[in-house]
Amino acid sequence: MSKKSLAPETLLYPVPVVMVSCGNRKGDHNIITIAWVGTLCSEPPMVGISVRPERYSYDMIKESNEFVVNIPSHDQLKATDHCGIVSGRDQDKYKSAGLNKKEALSLKAAPIIEDCPVNIECIVKNTVPLGSHDLFIGEITAVQADEEIITAKGAIDVKKANPLAYGAGEYWLLDQSVLKHGESKISK
Repeated sequence: MSKKSLAPETLLYPVPVVMVSCGNRKGDHNIITIAWVGTLCSEPPMVGISVRPERYSYDMIKESNEFVVNIPSHDQLKATDHCGIVSGRDQDKYKSAGLNKKEALSLKAAPIIEDCPVNIECIVKNTVPLGSHDLFIGEITAVQADEEIITAKGAIDVKKANPLAYGAGEYWLLDQSVLKHGESKISK
């Protein structure tokens, strides 16, 4: 099999797509759709989001030092896309996308998106300038999840949560598990 050389670019796929909610001390709120998001640490639990400094949400996150990673399901596909293509400078995305905000458990400025099945509340611990984006490293201070997606063991049932992924300019659904962690152990 032959390979073709491609230019260096962000071709990691699929990646989770999330709606990040944020707010400032004046009481303004916004939602930004982000696919540049990931788990960074287990102890303490941390996630990272990359945001362009010119985005409306950027200054809110810098000022408040908090954000919420809201994991949408397929039911929020159009709202997720909408929040990624319009600016909060021009409209209230909660209203225009038909989403409901609710006070976070551990944050003062950033609300959760109540419609999303999982909400991960974060306090910014560090900001790393990377180039076109700055990486906000957030320590997870609380997690809320819809009861119907929580398993008997207290984990998230990914199939019931039905999260979205993003790759090659398109949204994707994750609809089946193919192997549990550790099941591929090869005996010698």
